[in-house]
Amino acid sequence: MFKTEQEQFWFGNFGDEYINRNNNNVQFVSSNIHLFSKIMSKTKNVNTLIEFGANIGLNIRALKILKPNLEISAIEINTKAAKKLGEIINGGYILNESILDYNPKRIYDFVLIKGVLIHINPSELENVYEKLYESSSKYICIVEYYSPSPSVVEYRGYKDKLFKRDFAGEMMDLYKDLELVDYGFVYHRDINYPQDDVTWFLLKKSE
Repeated sequence: MFKTEQEQFWFGNFGDEYINRNNNNVQFVSSNIHLFSKIMSKTKNVNTLIEFGANIGLNIRALKILKPNLEISAIEINTKAAKKLGEIINGGYILNESILDYNPKRIYDFVLIKGVLIHINPSELENVYEKLYESSSKYICIVEYYSPSPSVVEYRGYKDKLFKRDFAGEMMDLYKDLELVDYGFVYHRDINYPQDDVTWFLLKKSE
């Protein structure tokens, strides 16, 4: 059904359990509002957005508060999560399929991927980078675990399910018209707005 074991992992029971763990995570939404307020302050004229791997919409909830008129679309592999997205995105385009199968049909001002590239099989990363690039008219935002060199980390007792590397750097090496607008790190011990030790990168296509 899927190309990789990582896709099946998130489509199946583990993906369902992830929804249950995060379903009412008010702190996560609050932290996202703080994070995306920083990121969006570095942009201009963002009216359309697509999130790759949106899950139940904890990022989208924050973005809708910051930019209520933003037209939002999303891709999500897990069926239960995609249904919950429908409660948040009114009239937006929700595609319940694997990112690896996604065929960009339009471009957006802002393309977001957060906590998803780390779970993509490394052999498929360039495929995903291309989809992110082709979906964007202006900005690409990557929020992931960072490592200067590729590494594999055990994830909740599972092997080969979490991969760290310099995702943004690899994209800039592949696509020379991408420039770094800004970047930052959010520590899990931040007393007000913690994130899970993620590093964010805002890239822009040069005009």
